[in-house]
Amino acid sequence: MSQAGSRPGARPTRRAARWERYRVTHPFSARDQAGLWGAIVGVVGLAVLLGWALDMKGGVVIVAALPFIVSWYENRRTAFQFDAAGVRFGTVQLPWSDVTHLVVATPEGGPHALIGARLRRGASLPAGGPVLAHDPEMPAPIHVAVLRAKFDLRKMVAKARRYAPAHLRIVVADASGERVAA
Repeated sequence: MSQAGSRPGARPTRRAARWERYRVTHPFSARDQAGLWGAIVGVVGLAVLLGWALDMKGGVVIVAALPFIVSWYENRRTAFQFDAAGVRFGTVQLPWSDVTHLVVATPEGGPHALIGARLRRGASLPAGGPVLAHDPEMPAPIHVAVLRAKFDLRKMVAKARRYAPAHLRIVVADASGERVAA
C-alpha cells in the first residue's frame, strides 16, 4: 500500500485512493440503472459501428469507455465520502482545511441518518452544489441524508482515525446533546 495513508490530508496515489476512503451510497434507482445500461448499450453500439465502418477493433472503444462509465455511475450514487483529499457531500467537495467536525444525527424513528460538516470560521460552501434544506435535527450547515442500513458509525470512525487529518472530530448529535464518537 502507498504511503498516502501515513500522512492524512495528502493526496493518495490513484491505486490507493479507492481503498483509503469511507463512502456511503444512495440506494439503486431505476433512473441511474437506465442511464448505466443506456451508456453500456451506446458504447457497444458505437464499437460495432466503428468496427463495421472503419474496420476497427470495437473492443478498443469498449475498453476505453468503460472507466468513464463506471466513474460516472459511482459519482451518481455517492451520497457521502471522505478520503485523503477531503469530504464530499453529494457533488459538493470540501477540503479538509475547511472542515472542523463531521456531525452525525440519527433522528428517532426516521429511516435516514444525517451526516454533516461544521466548517472552520471564515470558510464557505462552494457555489453551485445542491445542498439539502436545513433540518432541525442537524446542527451543521451542510449535510446529506443516507439510509440507516447503509451507514456504519464504527466504520466511519475507524476510517477517520486512519485517513483523516488529526484535527477532525466526529460528533454524534441527538436529543440529549452532542458527544464525540468513540
